[in-house]
Amino acid sequence: MSAPLPRLAVSCTLAAGVSLLAICLAMNRATAQDSAAATLAELSVEGVAAGSLTVPSVTAQRAAVNATVGSVAFVDASAFQNRYANTLRDTLKEVPGVYVQERYGQELRLSVRGSGISRGFHLRGLELLQDGIPLNLADGSGDFYQVDPLSLRSIEVYKGGNALTFGATTLGGAINVVTPTAYTAFAPNILRIDGGAFNTIRENFQASRISGPADFLINGTITNSDSYRNHETQRTQNFNANLGYQLAPGVETRFYAGIYLTDQKLPGTLSLFNALNNPTLANPTAISGNQSRKVETERIANRTSFALDMGKLDIDTWAIHKSLYHPIFQVIDQDGWTYGIAPRWAGSFDVGGFRNDTILGLRAFAGQNSALQFVNNGGQRGAQTLRAVLSASNYEAYGENRFWFLPDVALMTGAKAFSSNRTYSNKGGFSGANARASFADETYQGINPKLGLLWQPLPEIQVFGDVTGSRDVPDFSDLVQMNSLNTTFVPLRAQRAVTYEAGTRGRIDRLSWDVTLYRSEIRDELINFSINPGLNIPAATFNAPRTRHQGVEAAVSLDLARDLFGRGDGLVVSQIWTHNDFRFVGDPVFANNRIAGIPDDVLRTVMTYRNREGFHISPSLDWVPRGAFADHANTLQVPGYTVFNVAAGFDFANGVSLFVDARNLTDTRYVSDISVVTNAATVAGGPVAFYPGVGRSVFGGVRAAF
Repeated sequence: MSAPLPRLAVSCTLAAGVSLLAICLAMNRATAQDSAAATLAELSVEGVAAGSLTVPSVTAQRAAVNATVGSVAFVDASAFQNRYANTLRDTLKEVPGVYVQERYGQELRLSVRGSGISRGFHLRGLELLQDGIPLNLADGSGDFYQVDPLSLRSIEVYKGGNALTFGATTLGGAINVVTPTAYTAFAPNILRIDGGAFNTIRENFQASRISGPADFLINGTITNSDSYRNHETQRTQNFNANLGYQLAPGVETRFYAGIYLTDQKLPGTLSLFNALNNPTLANPTAISGNQSRKVETERIANRTSFALDMGKLDIDTWAIHKSLYHPIFQVIDQDGWTYGIAPRWAGSFDVGGFRNDTILGLRAFAGQNSALQFVNNGGQRGAQTLRAVLSASNYEAYGENRFWFLPDVALMTGAKAFSSNRTYSNKGGFSGANARASFADETYQGINPKLGLLWQPLPEIQVFGDVTGSRDVPDFSDLVQMNSLNTTFVPLRAQRAVTYEAGTRGRIDRLSWDVTLYRSEIRDELINFSINPGLNIPAATFNAPRTRHQGVEAAVSLDLARDLFGRGDGLVVSQIWTHNDFRFVGDPVFANNRIAGIPDDVLRTVMTYRNREGFHISPSLDWVPRGAFADHANTLQVPGYTVFNVAAGFDFANGVSLFVDARNLTDTRYVSDISVVTNAATVAGGPVAFYPGVGRSVFGGVRAAF
């Protein structure tokens, strides 16, 4: 563990310098605006749950999410504090409608309502935000490596067009991970160490302070793990910090800084036989090519908030630098910047004596990426094969309005107008297909509307229905399609969809629920298939003329017993069910087949016992009755599976917590994800396209909050 520490220390020093400069700038601005501004008080270590102007309290965050006319979810980070939460799967697996499965390390398939359903790598059709500010690159692509579950305070899930509140209108919607501030942190100081299976060791620290008008928080995590499979070693260092300053009454600014370092070995895909019988193997090509993913990302962002006579104005700015060294079928070497600005106003006012809630926003963000490729010589750069520049820009305006024409019924209207440009410049100069320079430019424009009703007969019960439009603009992984011989720009169309949904959420005494039914009619869906999953060659993408996504998102929780063994204890059972029915519609090649990649039904049952002394235990069952199809021709379907887990722990009164997290106790062999192909029956020997699920594993940890 000694090697990574100096690098992290340098990162912390740099961030501390940035924070100190931000404090000085904020103090100067406050002094210029108000000569009577208060001086810094003595340093305080008392966390305050009320939140601040830039980041409201967790209670206010939850209320804002639940005010949405549509399917949403809110996850308090306290729900996964006593688990080994290493990826977004560990934080979102109990959210209905969110399908998240591990491929290897921190690489996931993350899909909401079938977004990027057959994409075998990274993220598409879903906007990932941190503190309401985009993490995706300017072309819409994204991954998960810079989201550290131990740095989060809550997670907000806005499914489909319900993400309009952020200006996001993709098929999947948006997931906003919210980091704590000194006002919302669990405690002023947190120290934590986890460890367990596969030589895993993880260390985390967090410190926060409030000093007069200033507050700051820093959080760092170092993770080292050999992981389940051969050639899957994971080394990550994540650092997050934020600094807030109250410039004047009703004016607050907050700076965010993050450094994220990932070194992940890739084990590749296996045949179905090996995935089920020899799951710890690595693909031989992954070993010979020393396939890996090394990412260095730096992010700086700012939110400045103004409390106005009517509502609140937030102005967000951000810049993200990302460097990628990625030996796969070739060595992909990329370096780029993304930057943007997004003002957003939200307020409530009366219209003819009726309450009216309005959100108005603009977003402008762009980026450029230098894309180089080389022959892969055992993970090292060989002869260069490509030099290209990828540029993307986006201009968006959006608005959403809730008009309460009855005390308990609101009419919701909204729309987003956008213009997105994608430019590809291949500089040429190399042998073969990339000898000549080439240039391509595509602009996508449109308007995505939204219309809905919200009925709230009781404060804790809501019924809603809405119709939303969405557009998914292709990212460069779609537009620039690669194989071992050449690189080609394919002018794909944007994916368009109309989604209908109806649902209810609420609580009556011991019963709580969140149930939504939806149906999306899609034109030109961006569908993938893997050219050669065994060699880890990126997938090809095409527009399917018509497809349909429909399903059920359901979560029900019941307090089975109270004061069961003593005063104040309780037993709660929860059932989560996601039903997926994703199909081609009259396709000239695939007829009405199911779209491959995601199973029909995903169920999770959790029973939790907790007592007043601090003991808690949660057995859980993950059940997939029928596995997903591996190909769009529907000739090969992986088996279903059942996985049994138990988590337990004890929270002491002095702020120390112990936990153990035991997973897949029966060591079930199953397929967790698939690199989809067009027709498995035509692949000699069957496709090498499967990621095995993780076998039996046990993790434990201790956390001290003080």
